[in-house]
Amino acid sequence: MKLGIIGLSRSGKSTIFEALTQNILPEDHKKEHRIGTIRVPDQRVDMLSQMFKPKKTFYAQVEYFLPARLVQVKEQHMWSQVRDCDAFIHVVRNFGGYGFEDPTPFNDFHALDQELILADIAVVEKRIERIELEKQRGKTIDQKELTCLEQCLTHLENATPLRKYSDLVSAHALKGFAFLSSKSMLVLFNNEDEDDRLPDVGAVTEKENCMVIRGKLEQELAQMSNEEAEEFLGEFNISASAMDRVIKRSYELLGLISFFTFVENEVKAWTIKKDTSAVDAAGVIHSDMKKGFIRAEVVSHDNLMSACSYHEARQKGHVRLEGKTYAVQDGDVITFRFNV
Repeated sequence: MKLGIIGLSRSGKSTIFEALTQNILPEDHKKEHRIGTIRVPDQRVDMLSQMFKPKKTFYAQVEYFLPARLVQVKEQHMWSQVRDCDAFIHVVRNFGGYGFEDPTPFNDFHALDQELILADIAVVEKRIERIELEKQRGKTIDQKELTCLEQCLTHLENATPLRKYSDLVSAHALKGFAFLSSKSMLVLFNNEDEDDRLPDVGAVTEKENCMVIRGKLEQELAQMSNEEAEEFLGEFNISASAMDRVIKRSYELLGLISFFTFVENEVKAWTIKKDTSAVDAAGVIHSDMKKGFIRAEVVSHDNLMSACSYHEARQKGHVRLEGKTYAVQDGDVITFRFNV
C-alpha cells in the first residue's frame, strides 16, 4: 500500500511524514521527495511467530510518499509523482503561531481538493478531444469510454471529486486513468499540541474520512524510546501513536484486510481487498500458485490460537478446505495447495 502525503504549503506535511515514519531529517535535507516504508504493527503476526517459531517473520508494509516541495517542481509534475499512490493523506493546517495567519481549515481543504479536480479536468478534456479527432478521421472509437469520460467531466465541472463516484471510475472503459480526485482520501487536520478536537469545517467531516493529529507532538513522540513514548502517550491522552492510528484508518478507507501464511520456516502477513477470492489471494503470493490452485486449507487466527497448535486445530475441526471462490476473511491463516 502506497500513501501519498499532500497538502498546501506550510500545512506540516514533512512533520506528519516524520511522525508516521520516524524518518527525521534536518531542515536542509527536506527539499527532495521522501519515501518511508514501515511495517504494519499486528499482534496476530507476533502470536503466530511465537507459535511456529519460524526463522523469518514478515509483516505487511505501508509506503508513505512525500513529493518534493512545490518550489522545486512545476505543479503538474508534482501531481505526476503521486498518481500511482493507492490513496492520499491530505494534511490540513489547523494551527497558528509566529509567522502564521489564523488557520482556515475549511478553505484550505477545498482549495487543494479543487486543484485535484482541475488536474483531472485537464486529463479528461485532452482525452475527449483526441477521441473526437479520431472520430472525425473515420476511426473506430470506444463509445463506452467516451460516455464515461463525459460523465466524469460533468461531475468535475460541478466541482465534485470523482472519489464520490467509485462505480464510474472503476469502469473497465476507464482502466488506465489514474484520476487524482478519484483516489480515496484521509483528511488529517494538523492541530496544536493541546487541541485534540476536529475543527468546525461544516459538512466536510460528514462527507470525508477525517481525523485529528497533533503533528508536532507526534513528531516528538516518533523520536522517543518505547518507555518514554508510553509515558508521553498517557500524559497527552493519546490512545496510540499516529503511525498505528493512521494505518488502521487507511486499511478501513481502502477496504483492506490481512491473511497469514506459514511455510518453509516463514510466517508472513499479506494485504488484500475485502471479498478477495481464495484463488486471487493465492495470486498475490505467486502467479504459479493461482494458475495451479487446487484448494486452500483455512483456519481463523482466533481458532488457531485457542487450539494452541495447528495439529490441535485440525483435530477440533477448525481447519477446513475451501475452493477457488471462497472469500478470504480478515485473520485467516491459509495453506494453499497447488500444482504447476
